[in-house]
Amino acid sequence: MPREPLDLMQGTLDVLVLRTLAWGPMHGYSVTRWIRECTKGELDIEDAPLYKSLHRLERAGCVKAEWGISENNRRARFYWLTARGRQQLKAEESAWRRYAAAVFAVLEPAEKRQGAAAQTGTRQGALAHT
Repeated sequence: MPREPLDLMQGTLDVLVLRTLAWGPMHGYSVTRWIRECTKGELDIEDAPLYKSLHRLERAGCVKAEWGISENNRRARFYWLTARGRQQLKAEESAWRRYAAAVFAVLEPAEKRQGAAAQTGTRQGALAHT
């Protein structure tokens, strides 16, 4: 039985769009498809939030856009990163990696946290109440 895609956490879509566009210019559907394929279907971006994100990033100067022809020979708006967008991606990616590392540290089993605390000479991680 296939799993339902995960809901996006607040604040994640812009960094996902920036990372996707780091691969090169894409139209909206290609951005959605790339994220879906990259996450093996765990994230499936709906049109409205995607285009809100793209327009927000365009207003912020992080992406530029122009009309072109898609691989299906249809008119589509293509987006690409600007220098400001690459800087923003670097900053947001760094923040997300730090955030994810902190969350994973909390999710680690108590035994691993205790082992890490013992290695550093502290006992703060030993207070694992279950």
